[in-house]
Amino acid sequence: MTLSLIVLAAGLGSRFGGIKQMAAVDEAGHSLIDYSVYDAQRAGFDRIVCVVTPQLEPEFHERIGRHIARHVDLAYAHQTLDLLPPGHVVPPARVKPWGTAHAVLSALPQVNGDFATINADDFYGSDAYRVMADFLRTPAPDHALVGYRLDSTLSANGTVSRGVCAVADGRLAGIVEHTALKPTPGGATDEAGTFIPGDASVSLNFWGFRASAAAAFRDGFPAFLDRPGAATAEFFLPDVAATLIPSVRVLPTTSTWLGITYADDLALVRCHLAELVATGYYPAVLWP
Repeated sequence: MTLSLIVLAAGLGSRFGGIKQMAAVDEAGHSLIDYSVYDAQRAGFDRIVCVVTPQLEPEFHERIGRHIARHVDLAYAHQTLDLLPPGHVVPPARVKPWGTAHAVLSALPQVNGDFATINADDFYGSDAYRVMADFLRTPAPDHALVGYRLDSTLSANGTVSRGVCAVADGRLAGIVEHTALKPTPGGATDEAGTFIPGDASVSLNFWGFRASAAAAFRDGFPAFLDRPGAATAEFFLPDVAATLIPSVRVLPTTSTWLGITYADDLALVRCHLAELVATGYYPAVLWP
């Protein structure tokens, strides 16, 4: 059975101040995507689909893709504004991509079977890939999400957005996007001043979907486009996952999460990875 991993790498990284998906995070010049693919391959994912903009693909392949392609089956998908269902056109003022669920939709022609999704600028940890691959290799029809504690996913360098999950008996019961989250004692507060406890489970877009979920993506996008305000909104992965409740399991992990939202986040990421390389957990060169 082929297990595909869709890497969402088409974001612009405006808060970071550059193309953060390709930022070097160690002395060898690896990016977080290199570590993600390395961990995914060890866990049993055998096909990688990187979603990029057409303009970014040549640089992405030279910097990252050509090394990965020597070790794992690699494909590219392009997220473009004009990838729309029949009867829809790009609104004149629309310049941003249509969101993470649209990115997955653009990758589906490159996927055969069950698949997982990740952000390109997150480090999820090897255990997260293991528990997701183990789950997807089971014959159960359920989908899955790797859940992380909110307080372990905040940045000291600025606010973040997180999908806060309601979990009942190990299953996703609901998910609400909270923006402008900043650390406070015991948890975080969002832009409305709502307090979220630190042990709340949050989504970092590490979803696992059965092949049957492709229909939810294809059906969900036209419905999204027909909503009032869609011209300036985004079609997010939780929008699709919400239609699959209650058949989404929330998988716990022992992995430490790291992310690059702001330029100053790089120092912490580099320090943590240097420690893992020094202990032999990762080789100094991932793709010899």
